[in-house]
Amino acid sequence: MMCAGRTVLAAALALATALPVLAAENKPVGSVPHLDERGQADYASFLTAASHRAFVIAPGGTWAWATEMPSEDTALEAALQDCRRYTEQQCVPYALDDRLVFDAGAWPLSWGPYQTAKEAAAATVGMRRGQRFPDLVFQSPSGKQGKLSDFRGKVVVLHFWGSWCPPCQREMPELQKLQGRFETATDVAFVLLPVRESLETAKQWVDEKGISLPIYYGDDEFGLAESFTLADGTELSDRKLAKAFPTTYVLDKHGVVVFSRIGPVARWLEFAPFLEDAAAKSGQ
Repeated sequence: MMCAGRTVLAAALALATALPVLAAENKPVGSVPHLDERGQADYASFLTAASHRAFVIAPGGTWAWATEMPSEDTALEAALQDCRRYTEQQCVPYALDDRLVFDAGAWPLSWGPYQTAKEAAAATVGMRRGQRFPDLVFQSPSGKQGKLSDFRGKVVVLHFWGSWCPPCQREMPELQKLQGRFETATDVAFVLLPVRESLETAKQWVDEKGISLPIYYGDDEFGLAESFTLADGTELSDRKLAKAFPTTYVLDKHGVVVFSRIGPVARWLEFAPFLEDAAAKSGQ
């Protein structure tokens, strides 16, 4: 484990050294990708903290920083270790002391490398990154019965939500903007599954708010069940799929989890390049 950590640290430091030097303090607060208001506020604090310091981020809005360290190396190592405690995503350097070292070009590529068809077939079934997502059975917006594996060959944004959930309500317009970017795409699909409410209630809310995202639903359109049926006939509790609502998974073209987020996403449109990369490179 220590060797692997040093390898990642060495690569991160090499990347930081190779990038153009920019003053982190000149980068406006609010510009750090994927961070919510709390994260942006923490970055503002970072800018005035004592050296040596490092700020790191991961897709989905996880961040960490370290300050008053003996060197940039130790600051970066401490920040990366802290970041990895809270996410399965790849944590990358954003700023070191007064230098902005973020590689914006490599950022949308961090969901990869993607599994081959053979690797995906051998992957365990589960909800963690690198696992094949359970094969849920549900009804399409038109009422046609299908299952998640029917979407093989497409990148899937799988979103569990409820109109009774205030954070779900707040992020829905931004999620619709993201879906609009891929409205004509043939290899990206959005599957929104309301939980713990009837289909009628969910549809009424989206209609009232002018939301046009595709609403799917499980076997129980009356919202009484607290589980989903799988293609093999077994049941899976909704709390196994989502510890809190909203919860989102992104699956590659083989149905493998490449991203997950428990809770709302602050800036959905910033995920467009990630989805484009997954659509272009997964499914091989």
